[in-house]
Amino acid sequence: MYNRKGILFLFMLIAFAFSFKSVHAQQPTLTLPGANQSQVTYDNQGRPIKRSKDSLTLKHRDQFEDSITINFKYFDSSRIHRLDSSISDFRAKYPLPYTYNDLGNYGTAAYSLLFKPYMKPGFDPGFHSFDIYQFTLEGTRFFQTTRPYTELAYLLGSKSEQMINLLHTQNRQSNFNFAFEYRFLNAPGTYRSQNTSHNNIRFNSFYQTSNKRYGIYFIFISNNLKSSENGGVIDEKKLDSLQLGDPYELQTRIGNGNGTSRNFFNTNIVTGTQYKNNTIFFRHYYDLGKKDSLVTDSITYKLFYPRLRLQHTFSYTNAQYIFQDYLPVPASYVAFFNYYNASDSVRFKDTWKNMTNELSILTFPEKNNLNQFLKLGIVFQSLKGQFDTIRDASLSNIYVTGEYRNRTRNQKWDVLANAQFYVGGNYIGDYSAYISLSRSLGKKVGTLEAGFQNVNRTPSYIYNNPTTFPVIMGKDFNKENTTRIFANLYLPTLQLKLTGNYYIVSNYSYFDNFFEPKQESTLFNILQLGGEKKFRLSRLFNWYTELYLQQPAGNPPVNLPNVLTRNRIALEGNFYKNLFLSTGFEVRYYTPFKPANYSPFVGQFFYQNEYKTANRPDIDVFLNFRIKSFKAFIRLENLNALNLQGSNVGFTHPNFSVDHYPGKGLWFRFGFWWSFVN
Repeated sequence: MYNRKGILFLFMLIAFAFSFKSVHAQQPTLTLPGANQSQVTYDNQGRPIKRSKDSLTLKHRDQFEDSITINFKYFDSSRIHRLDSSISDFRAKYPLPYTYNDLGNYGTAAYSLLFKPYMKPGFDPGFHSFDIYQFTLEGTRFFQTTRPYTELAYLLGSKSEQMINLLHTQNRQSNFNFAFEYRFLNAPGTYRSQNTSHNNIRFNSFYQTSNKRYGIYFIFISNNLKSSENGGVIDEKKLDSLQLGDPYELQTRIGNGNGTSRNFFNTNIVTGTQYKNNTIFFRHYYDLGKKDSLVTDSITYKLFYPRLRLQHTFSYTNAQYIFQDYLPVPASYVAFFNYYNASDSVRFKDTWKNMTNELSILTFPEKNNLNQFLKLGIVFQSLKGQFDTIRDASLSNIYVTGEYRNRTRNQKWDVLANAQFYVGGNYIGDYSAYISLSRSLGKKVGTLEAGFQNVNRTPSYIYNNPTTFPVIMGKDFNKENTTRIFANLYLPTLQLKLTGNYYIVSNYSYFDNFFEPKQESTLFNILQLGGEKKFRLSRLFNWYTELYLQQPAGNPPVNLPNVLTRNRIALEGNFYKNLFLSTGFEVRYYTPFKPANYSPFVGQFFYQNEYKTANRPDIDVFLNFRIKSFKAFIRLENLNALNLQGSNVGFTHPNFSVDHYPGKGLWFRFGFWWSFVN
């Protein structure tokens, strides 16, 4: 059903999009009613200031400018960003980064090859295997644009894989903007019981009164993630001797019932996982401050400088986590997973409702710098959990928050510090503390950032609390404590970026098998270093390299590749007036290691110390191009799967990201991103 709607929706969008004119590389200029734009410009905080004589000089537009008429700020951030129209990296537009592995099909559960512990205090349900596919509050962009802007994207891959992306935003007035995003993903997959179907919706808006005293932020997010589960193939050695050359022939550990289907119109999940969540976020504030005015030759602008802000934030999330198997084979459950309770059907479902109210006060020490403020607040949280028809949970928390930001007006120093501390309720004693300091070393040198983060948190709810999911309850877990020390150095003249993270972890909670959580009380640490560099090999050829090094100490229950690298060598340039081209090959490689296994029944990647990867480097070739605002890519992926031995010659030697989960063979993808402005 969703696929039919998705295809119809795509054609409607294309027809709608042709009613817009394309746009490319224009500088944004926000206007006020009746403004004389020859005399007025705006500072980096959007306030009108008198234009200098030098700025009155006509400036020609740079045809290679990599920005368009939109700028935006991420949720709870003051830094201005511009949309990127570069075409060198397909992954920049793809939800799954190269640092992640999935289970062999786009949209299935995924894990990071880099160490990334969960570092948020307080309540957490514990289901994170599909986080990378979700829309989040942190990723919400608040736009400012002079005219309505629409971006349409479509991806088509092998085995009827498809993805649709839509973004539309516009300013109804200079003080009111809204944005709408929609993403649809459907991938039937290569193997049995592997189809995925994800729908993501996000709507957000911002409004500020004309006197600039009162403002409203609103965000609505809906994520509906559905993924069939097969538990892995039973005998992966048969990949080299398939009768029909089709991996769908292989029997899987679960999902072998009559309900399996490769029809890309079928989005039903007979055996698999479904995660749903809907979030409503509402923040409003009222400012007290000083009035001022700016007088030009013919117009007087009324200005307002806030000094004290009263702010209220409301958030509500309704989340469901489901695993179901309507056609289980009990013998397979026993043989492969040692699970004896499978009957006519299997279904686990947890539902959580999370409501928070925050009252806070902000002060702005300098009237001319809104990027410097001190915030203090208190948060009241109410949680309701429903596990089956007779079991539920009711939790509550009270915690205080504090935050200090200061981005100096000369933009040479940037300080960010925040903290949370739970003073009452079920998670009393949880806390987080974060501070970062960045320094601009000049346009020709770059920037340096260093910081510290410490989180003390109660393990996720699923680890040691009653739940519908078949988790073996153990002893009470202690609070996890994780410290992160980090530094980043960016040198634009060398086109070089260096990063470093040092983690110190105690009471680390993890799953040890398909159903049992454990906790490592011994302290351990992990050093993680990374670098990105662009080499100019010749006038037309560029080499992009990314490298990560990881080294654990203390024998932790965490297995990581010591080296992860991605390299792209591409022919790039502007070959005709409006044609920009990037074509070449891409190689990803990580050293052999013992990756986490996956439990579909509890939705967790778990520690194992037996299976070790022995993968070839992932090799892809690509052709990306841009003509004005139209960007397209063509990719042929997984050339490394070529098998020249035996009778079954072909792309039958895929890499494995998880034990019993083979990846894709040769894979073709085509897609485009098209921007329109009214």
